[in-house]
Amino acid sequence: MLIDSHVHLNDEQLFTKIESLIEKAQKVDVVAFIVVGYDIDSSKLAIELATMYDSVYAAIGIHPSEASYYRQEDLDWIDKNLSHPKVKAVGEIGLDYHWDKSFMEKQKDLFIKQIKLANKHKMPISIHMRDAIQDTYEIIKEYKDKDLSGVMHCYSGSKEFMQQFLDINMYISLAGPVTFKNAKTPKEVAKEVPIEKLLVETDAPYLSPVPYRGKQNQPRNVEFIAKEIAKIRGLSFQELADRTYDNTVKLFNLTELVKEAK
Repeated sequence: MLIDSHVHLNDEQLFTKIESLIEKAQKVDVVAFIVVGYDIDSSKLAIELATMYDSVYAAIGIHPSEASYYRQEDLDWIDKNLSHPKVKAVGEIGLDYHWDKSFMEKQKDLFIKQIKLANKHKMPISIHMRDAIQDTYEIIKEYKDKDLSGVMHCYSGSKEFMQQFLDINMYISLAGPVTFKNAKTPKEVAKEVPIEKLLVETDAPYLSPVPYRGKQNQPRNVEFIAKEIAKIRGLSFQELADRTYDNTVKLFNLTELVKEAK
């Protein structure tokens, strides 16, 4: 069994065909989906979908690209809704300096405030990081409760820096880029990350893996990501699937899936 640990079924590109996408994924043994918010509207929809479908869980949060627009009442809404039984993480939060560095301090402030909410509710965090690896690491290290965990969503850093995130109790999640032919760094990370700290995800509708690169991604494609990582590590697909399933259940406290597996 597989779990897509980071997917945007709340994105308008996928939302209108969600039942078909879930059905296709279930046919290849993808049994659960963590639908991740990136602003308040998408977080509300993530909760709505999680309420509608037993196999869907929600993460709620505000993406760093929204740092110039968020209001205190948005954080208050997140605070209130982290108690929802189908909400399993704070995310997608973090730092992104790729497009615009003019509001770096606002990004940091928003990031820290959401980590503190995760600490308050004893929730894991789902981290977006782009061209901001040092600041992301330093903020997580300083502000995250050391007893709580989280995941570096679609990790794009080096295998050397990966160890620093592992040392502060973070998981590493890999997505479509690990299947790209010349993706040296993701393949190195896939080989070196401790198996007990590895998750798989699609980030659909983005980052489609080979053989669908360049096309709209969907959750069933997590199978191709898992197969590529298994090949890189010299494991059977079933072992890789089982280990990442267990890791995802543990990180997001998906206790009902443990009962179903038994």
